[in-house]
Amino acid sequence: MIRLFVPGRLCLFGEHSDWAGGYRVVRPEVEPGLCITAGTHQGITATAGPCPGRFRAGSFVEGAPASLDVPYSAEALAPLAAEGGFWSYAAGTALAMLHDTGVDGIELASSMDLPLRKGLSSSAAICVCVARAFNQVHGLGLTTDAEMDLAYRGETLTPSRCGRMDQVCALGRTTNLLTFDGDTMRVEPIAVGGVFYLLIVDLGGAKDTVKILKSLNACFADRHDPIASGVRQALGSLNHEIAGSARAALEAGDASGLGSLMDRAQEAFDRLIAPACPDELTSPLLHRVLAYRSLRDLIHGGKGVGSQGDGCAQLVCRGQEERESVRRILQHKLGMASFDLTLG
Repeated sequence: MIRLFVPGRLCLFGEHSDWAGGYRVVRPEVEPGLCITAGTHQGITATAGPCPGRFRAGSFVEGAPASLDVPYSAEALAPLAAEGGFWSYAAGTALAMLHDTGVDGIELASSMDLPLRKGLSSSAAICVCVARAFNQVHGLGLTTDAEMDLAYRGETLTPSRCGRMDQVCALGRTTNLLTFDGDTMRVEPIAVGGVFYLLIVDLGGAKDTVKILKSLNACFADRHDPIASGVRQALGSLNHEIAGSARAALEAGDASGLGSLMDRAQEAFDRLIAPACPDELTSPLLHRVLAYRSLRDLIHGGKGVGSQGDGCAQLVCRGQEERESVRRILQHKLGMASFDLTLG
């Protein structure tokens, strides 16, 4: 048996621009996507081994189905991936692996301390974990890029319509600038020049990521209305400006500047992107936290996470002690759990 750990992924800036940059394949006027991401401390811990003819998976995630045991065949895996649900991501990645390599099955047991459906790439982490388990159990010698590609294609076999950013969790706990130009993704490590005390807040709400992605993707069809134009501007030229400044702030160790840029990015998201899917992106819980008076002297700024909505918020705290104060306020005043992410 082998042991694995795959972290989650926090998108600091540039959410949605990964799939938007993919439209350059058919629409060259669309600007490349730019995202800044960081690996989380939380993730998936797993053990894996060979299992001839079967794909078996067990999970200790609260509220999730305990186990999966199906033949390792396209006939068994394809409908399971297509129907959605907790095991669809694992099944889709196993199916992509079967198509590409033809190797035999595996068994996988995992536990996760990464919140589900909160914009932290829990589904991508599952896909990467499955791809890496096949790779290591069968000694395939695949590169990390190849694992990421298999994980991405595995997730596209499910109802999810993710971009390629999510699978960057395969790179571990690193901070990176990602450029998405059509079908290609370029990764540039960011040398973080100081210590940044972030707090990721579980807002305790719900969001429909599939609905959000469907609504925003529609803005890249042949539309010229103000809402579609606003989405394209926010994910294009405006995102380039903000992401470039955010990279400079990270490299300079400028926590105050980074927080201010998060406030600016959230304002742009609310003004230009949220109108395309107001049912999901009005985000009352997120905005309650960002505007909470008791927090403003303890943080430099903050914004939503992932596809946005009321999943998670990220806050740049003014220091380690201030982060602990923010945590206590969120827990005792708003009933919200949170966890740390320290960069640098």
